[in-house]
Amino acid sequence: MLDRLYECENKYEELEHLLTEPEVLSDSERYRKTATELASLRETVETFRAYKAAVAEMEDAETVMNDPESDRDFKMLAEEQMLSAKQESERLKAVLTELLKANDPSANRDVVMEIRAGTGGEEAALFAAVLFRMYTKYAEGRGWQVSVADSNETEIGGFKEIVFTVEGKGVYGRMKYESGVHRVQRVPQTEAGGRIHTSAATVAVFPESDDDEFELDPNEVDVDTYRSGGAGGQHINKTESAIRLTHRPTGIVVTCQDQRSQIKNKERAFKVLRARLKDLYESEKKSSESQDRKNQVGSGDRSQRIRTYNYTQNRITDHRIGYTAYYLTEFVDGKLDDMIDRLSAADGADRLAGGNAGDDANDQD
Repeated sequence: MLDRLYECENKYEELEHLLTEPEVLSDSERYRKTATELASLRETVETFRAYKAAVAEMEDAETVMNDPESDRDFKMLAEEQMLSAKQESERLKAVLTELLKANDPSANRDVVMEIRAGTGGEEAALFAAVLFRMYTKYAEGRGWQVSVADSNETEIGGFKEIVFTVEGKGVYGRMKYESGVHRVQRVPQTEAGGRIHTSAATVAVFPESDDDEFELDPNEVDVDTYRSGGAGGQHINKTESAIRLTHRPTGIVVTCQDQRSQIKNKERAFKVLRARLKDLYESEKKSSESQDRKNQVGSGDRSQRIRTYNYTQNRITDHRIGYTAYYLTEFVDGKLDDMIDRLSAADGADRLAGGNAGDDANDQD
């Protein structure tokens, strides 16, 4: 808990300094984002500083009480001071516990999301389309903006992969729990015999990165243009509006062809590339540290099977918290709040305890 609080305080001080930098002051959008993030941390940091002051006061009083040269009256005053400071530190600690549950410095970031069909062939691609529609409906309900950057659509309406951005208040704080393998059990649209089929799709959620947080050297990126394919009409196919970015050091390739404007496609492609690179470097850093975090609810581990969608039983099971509900129809129609609230609560408890909230989950099929 203390480590997280010191991280919040350090970040707060960095943001305060950034707001005095000329390049931030001259960029209204960057200034707005920095000020918003600073404001989101203010209550936590101010409470933490009050907590540290109370602890210091308690320690000073205890020193006086243990000093053999202190007279009796002075020690009695110190004892009263220590008890008062102790009560205040315990009260502030409880407040901080609640603030940490609700306060994630990156919670208000926009996100880049990728949905990729996994095992299951065409049925997996159709399920990827179901997931995209589910997230789109959820975003609409919260007033968020969804924009497709790139997609690979199958002939019958599925997606081999689709990349899109979600912008709005509190996006990453809610959507980060969706990273992982989603498994579906249902009678496929392509199956005439009525046999229940199991397939899967993988969801990745990347918080967007500001330029000052992650420096991307443009000299390491190859930029190619080409004519867009697929949906979009004849106009989009007549011009080389699509963009392909190749980051040479990592081999990551990002394409964007959803917009008719080459400039907009390039801007969105760089946004996706920056988010993926930041995620890659942070993942490499975490992998060299403790593996405990990998097992936690909010770890974002995309190799982990996180949820099963069973259509025949109208059931959703989240394996990380062992939660099962029987409202699958409403769930895939964008009613995700109950599930995300439960995941958020488990993640908050997990972070504070430093344990592995998902270890005892009931892994139902």
